[in-house]
Amino acid sequence: MPYPASSLAKVADAPDRDGWLEAIEELTEDEGYIHPLGAKHWAFFTDEGRDLLVTFETIDSVRARAGQMPFGHDVAVRNGWSQLCLISDGDTWFRDPAVYRFFDRQVDDAFFEDFNRVLFYGVGPGGYAACAFALTAPGSRVLALAPHATQNPVQASWDHRYPAARLLDFTSRYGYAPDMTEGCGHVTLMLDPTVDDDAMHAALFRAPWVTRLSTRYLGDRIEPALTRLGLLPDFVEMAMAGRLSESSFGKLWRKRRNFGPYLHALLDRTESRGHETLALMVCKSVVTRLKAPRFIRRMERMMKARADKTTPAPAEADQPG
Repeated sequence: MPYPASSLAKVADAPDRDGWLEAIEELTEDEGYIHPLGAKHWAFFTDEGRDLLVTFETIDSVRARAGQMPFGHDVAVRNGWSQLCLISDGDTWFRDPAVYRFFDRQVDDAFFEDFNRVLFYGVGPGGYAACAFALTAPGSRVLALAPHATQNPVQASWDHRYPAARLLDFTSRYGYAPDMTEGCGHVTLMLDPTVDDDAMHAALFRAPWVTRLSTRYLGDRIEPALTRLGLLPDFVEMAMAGRLSESSFGKLWRKRRNFGPYLHALLDRTESRGHETLALMVCKSVVTRLKAPRFIRRMERMMKARADKTTPAPAEADQPG
């Protein structure tokens, strides 16, 4: 059964990190657990159903959510799933022997074999971890947003976004994520292909069991954008069921046509590349479907600029000789 509302309220009202951890420990006193894994990680588990959602999140991202509960917990409650959330203190990329030992124990205890279906989920560094640790649950599925193959500077010398990660060891156990997906039922990667670094990471996942889905123009804001669109829980549920394909994704992804941040990013990109006609077409498409004052103003400016270009300058009057 889901946790009592009174216990969840204590978690939601926790004023600081220590208070939050105490509230979570109290929450799981009778059912589930939260275990520290070394100095910078925790494992939070709730046992609710025969399907298991495994997520990788930072403690700050968890505490920033309404209710201060992991994303995985909220989706699991909605679907009657069990959930296991690996929580990190910062972007550790879950590169910690304590985390490796935790997953080793799950394998030794045949933990994942108790579930009918297992889905690993994460974003960015968490997406890397979702792919890397899926090895421990053969037949599992993975949904990774803006995933990374590695931060080993030898294999990803072109990615300079995470300098601190380059000091971590990506060559030991569970290191190179594409190799760790062998044995998965399926791996789905969602990324913005216009972000070159993300596209290059995704290209390293070359196995036939990998599907890449384009969330063009969302940049590194894929998860919050899909959340605002109301699509993320649907995609997670479809991935768990093995129904997330290019076709099923495309049907839901059409909803972006009414999503302001996506439309503004699309217009900004077309304008920045000098595609004036295409930019005007974007504006006209938006204003015919939505109440969009900013698009109306930009369209009017573009039309005026175009008119000014085509209007001949007045001839100079003849000067008296």
